[in-house]
Amino acid sequence: MNRPPHVTAGRYAPPAAGRELVAVSADGSRLHVEVHGPDGAPAVVLSHGWTCSTAFWAAQIRELARDHRVIAYDQRGHGRSPAAASYSTTALADDLVAVLEATLAPGERALVAGHSMGGMTVMAAAGRPRFTEHAAAVLLCSTGSSRLVAEATVLPLRPGRARTRITRGLLGSPAPLGPVTPATRAVLKYATMGPGSAPERVEACARIVHACPAGVRRAWSQVLAGLDLDEGVAQLTVPTAVIVGRDDRLTPVVHARGLAAALPHCVGLTELTGMGHMTPIEAPEAVSSALRELTSRYLTTRAAATTGAATSTVTSTATSTATTAAATPVATAPTAPTEKEKTQ
Repeated sequence: MNRPPHVTAGRYAPPAAGRELVAVSADGSRLHVEVHGPDGAPAVVLSHGWTCSTAFWAAQIRELARDHRVIAYDQRGHGRSPAAASYSTTALADDLVAVLEATLAPGERALVAGHSMGGMTVMAAAGRPRFTEHAAAVLLCSTGSSRLVAEATVLPLRPGRARTRITRGLLGSPAPLGPVTPATRAVLKYATMGPGSAPERVEACARIVHACPAGVRRAWSQVLAGLDLDEGVAQLTVPTAVIVGRDDRLTPVVHARGLAAALPHCVGLTELTGMGHMTPIEAPEAVSSALRELTSRYLTTRAAATTGAATSTVTSTATSTATTAAATPVATAPTAPTEKEKTQ
């Protein structure tokens, strides 16, 4: 009997959606979308990474859906979204735009967060008019814009052509991952997570990753191997925070630092000590706190400013920190919104 594609109990078990729908992308691809939380609440859109699914965001959905409208979707070929005829960065952007249009009212703003390939999705869509219409702010988790294979440190080899060639072959293997076993858990933990990751977090990641079809995993790996979204970074002009694990082997900290330097409006770089690539599961409190802080600063503040314009009422918002005992962010703290941002 096959195991379900995610854990079914505990913190990392996906909560039941309040509503499910299908978004149709530009090429006709159908995307599974879930909406959690109260209607009319500040909106947060979550885009997961390579080989994952909406289940990857379970901890953030549980935390935020109490007072946010949380929208999560399965990338094409992942989770409950069927495999597609084509895979590309254009498709990533098309799919995100389709989800925004299917779930947000015209002109409605949301915080958009992406992990790994989900962050690359945001970069790919950055120049799209529909994205700029809906994105109030962005959180990029454990991601990069280019040179993914060359910079990956999954293999303990010196940087160079040999490591790049072997890494490309390993990540692009067409072989099925097979069942989740102690051995495969150990491999996944080494490649994608920090050395201190708790067993339940490793199990949650393993169930999700192993559920991704081998053909889809390989097709997307080829897109990621040739990724170049540096231009998209330059077009991402909304307030954007970056978060990364210092022990990330798939998108090492060099990517996050490069993004923070290149983004037109970076509002914070957070490096999580002891964490690997799977930050939303490895450091759920830190990621949830970052999401909550960004909505407080750039989404609810703007909504309040719009509502209060008629009465000339000035509303201030409190901020929260992303520091937890298990994962301590170290680096620049998010900057306060400018006077211009408060009135937008």
